Amino acid sequence: MASFTHHIFVCGNTREPGHKRGSCAPDGKQTLKDAFKVELKRRGVGATTRANHAGCLDQCEHGPVVVVYPTGIWYGRVTPEDVPRIVEKTILGGEILGDLVIDESCLNNPGCPHRLGPREAS
Repeated sequence: MASFTHHIFVCGNTREPGHKRGSCAPDGKQTLKDAFKVELKRRGVGATTRANHAGCLDQCEHGPVVVVYPTGIWYGRVTPEDVPRIVEKTILGGEILGDLVIDESCLNNPGCPHRLGPREAS
């Protein structure tokens, strides 16, 4: 069997409703990961591209969050409706989707304006 060409890590962290940092999978059902698995299989790349459930990726304010390796592309606010486009454009086409990408200046940055509350941002 050929090695994997891509790994897609899908945050499945759940928190109680109304948590200040949000929740990538508020229903706890891994709907987004499952959508990737279905689309990868439909596109014929399910054997070489793996979609995995991930615990907290600590980018909660951008959630739901997906990371694509080996390229290290971080996508935020991903919905199941985005999945076919991510597979088509990023996995198969190598394109970064600007409307979903999390700006590198926000990754692992507690000072990211998305993480600061209204009082802290002013």
